[in-house]
Parts: sequence; structure tokens; C-alpha cells
Amino acid sequence: MSAEGLRLYSYWRSSAAYRVRIALNLKGLPYEILPVNLAGNGGEQHSADYAQLNPQELVPTLLDGGRVIRQSMAIIEYLDESYDGETKLLPPTARDRARVRGLAQIVVCDIHPIGNLRVLQYLEREFNTPSVERERWSRHWIREGFEAFESLLAENPATGQFCEGDDPSLADVCLVPQVYNARRWGVDLAEFPTIARIETECLKLPAFERARPENQPDAP
Repeated sequence: MSAEGLRLYSYWRSSAAYRVRIALNLKGLPYEILPVNLAGNGGEQHSADYAQLNPQELVPTLLDGGRVIRQSMAIIEYLDESYDGETKLLPPTARDRARVRGLAQIVVCDIHPIGNLRVLQYLEREFNTPSVERERWSRHWIREGFEAFESLLAENPATGQFCEGDDPSLADVCLVPQVYNARRWGVDLAEFPTIARIETECLKLPAFERARPENQPDAP
């Protein structure tokens, strides 16, 4: 399948969009960024046009020609299945794929959803939660998830340069944006040496470097 016409609705600091940018880069696929300012007055994700495209009013959304794909994990697996690219993000065996998906889901199912922008905005709006308490909330859930992630890396015989062997996988694609969030909220990564080491290895790769929030066209 040709990758011509891939367009990604993205926000520079969205970790969900960040992981899709990494995947696109690892696959070697050309794409256009369509910025959606989540933090602006009212948030562009709530506009009528964008809500029609993505009824959840979230990023990312991928356009592949006439196809519209929503939810970062669905987008990444779609890209991996549809395009050969430069790498495969999921291993060839069911056992290894399950292990990689399990690591990825610690981030995307358990850590990220309860610390994202709309949750923090709700805590502030509905409960008058001050910023210092919202920061403590974020650190708590990141640290709890990272404790499990670090433990699973330690017991995984396939943990190598990356989460699963010596090639980046879906697990690394999901981990690196969450480490970015951990630093943003002041989590001490000295507690998680394997996670920190893997992030360092990932950021040596151009695919990860190009996807970093500060390298996006809509970064302030």
C-alpha cells in the first residue's frame, strides 16, 4: 500500500499523538502534521468540524486517503499491518506480541488516561483542585505504573537494548512519551534505571528524536 496522503491531527505535547509520530517515523512513512491546539481558548479539539471527524474530541486522528482512524493504538497497529516500512513494531510470535502489548497497555490503559489534559482540567474545574495537588496526582499514577513496568522489564528474558530485544517495538513507542510526561511532572527517574536506560537508547534514533514535542511545528 502506498503511504501517500497520510495526515495526522496532532498536538505537540499530546503523548498519544507523540507515540503515533514515533511509529510513523519508525515505519519510514511520510506524513503531514495537522495541528490541533488542545490548550487554546476552548480547545480546537472541541470545534464542530473536528468533533465531526473525531466524536471523542481527542487527538490523534489519522487520515489515510479516505480512511479515518482514531485512537493511537488502533492507528499504530493499522500502520504496522498496512505498511511494510523500515521496521515491524510487533514481534512475529503470539507470545512475544502479548508481552509487548502488555507493556504498552500499562502506559496507554493504566497510566495515561487518568493523567491526561481533560482529567486534570476536570479536577480543577469541578473540585477546585490546586495545581500542586494535580501534580501529586500525576506523579503518583506515573510512579505506580512505572514500578510495574520496571519489574516486568527485569523479569523479561527478551529485554535487551530496548523493551523487547534489540529493536524498538510498540512498547518503546508507548514508553518514551510517558517518560516525557514523568519528567514534566517531576518524577525521579533514578527509581527506574531500566526505563531510563531504554529511553536514552530510543532517543538516539532519528525516528524518536524527530517525534519529540519540542521538534513539532506547533511547539511554542
